[in-house]
Amino acid sequence: MRKPRISKPIRLGGVIIGGGAPVSVQSMSKTDTRDTRSTINQIRELEDCGCEIIRVAVPDQQAATAIKQIKRGITIPLIADIHFDYRLALAAMAGGADGLRINPGNIRDKQQIRKVVTEAKTREAPIRIGVNFGSLPPGKKPGRSVAGYMVDTAMEEVRLLESMDFDLIKIALKAFDVPTAIEAYRSIAGKTVYPLHLGITEAGPPRTGVIRSATGIGILLHDGIGDTIRVSLSSHPREEVFTAYEILKSLNLRQRGPVLISCPSCGRSEYDIVDLAIKVSNYLNSIDKPVKIAVMGCVVNGPGEAKAAELGIACGKGKGAIFKKGRVIRTVSESGYLRALKDEIDKL
Repeated sequence: MRKPRISKPIRLGGVIIGGGAPVSVQSMSKTDTRDTRSTINQIRELEDCGCEIIRVAVPDQQAATAIKQIKRGITIPLIADIHFDYRLALAAMAGGADGLRINPGNIRDKQQIRKVVTEAKTREAPIRIGVNFGSLPPGKKPGRSVAGYMVDTAMEEVRLLESMDFDLIKIALKAFDVPTAIEAYRSIAGKTVYPLHLGITEAGPPRTGVIRSATGIGILLHDGIGDTIRVSLSSHPREEVFTAYEILKSLNLRQRGPVLISCPSCGRSEYDIVDLAIKVSNYLNSIDKPVKIAVMGCVVNGPGEAKAAELGIACGKGKGAIFKKGRVIRTVSESGYLRALKDEIDKL
């Protein structure tokens, strides 16, 4: 793990991004923003599973106007996602949006940007320069890599905002292609001090999108790059939040909720360890304490891994041992594995 890149801190509502603050977890509502009740309900559900920043789409004035009511019903900072029409950014901020995401690929009139920046400065609302591979502005030089052009586009927008005496800036360089995204983020990390928002855009449904996101985001975080993350999946946004925390937990950057160590099973197993691991995992979904639980299936690694956890079970044929912090606390029969483990989890 490389030394973290220390970026300029900015405040988004009550969340500090950059400056050595913990990597924050974001998501985006997948409801129609104009349907305020559905949007509030989904954001509250995301708050419950650990989402720290929410972004909402603002396709028209009705959606921008809805932000005022949405803000009353939620507790986490809200970012308005703006494309094409600068007036939507002004209306969103008037409604209480804590920050903006603007794509330099589709708002290029400098006077319109100046109006947005003036209002954002007054309200101390950060602006995320959100460069996407799929919506780059024209002007790529022959021989310049796509990642290089993404960096050029972002830095041009940075210089524009700085020329307007604005520095509450956050940058994202998202692409579906993982190597392109990694190249872009690595390049811009040394060119600016502003915090970086990581993501692999349009990563797909969970089965494949989790892998693409974990690979790209994980490599960058291991490089010490990244101040806030969003996993983009074609699924309910709670899966995005869950995956984001699992990435952070795997790198020991954040701890939220249990970590389950479970045996993959093989011909040595004398018990259906896969079924038990799934049931234990489902049970752990309702727990937000950062505890480590092990579900192991044979004598090769089982006792050792179970001892490394705060609580674990090493299953054998007919009976198994439950460990707590390296010590066997009880032996249980095969029929009682799940119940016994649940009981001990509850005691934690």
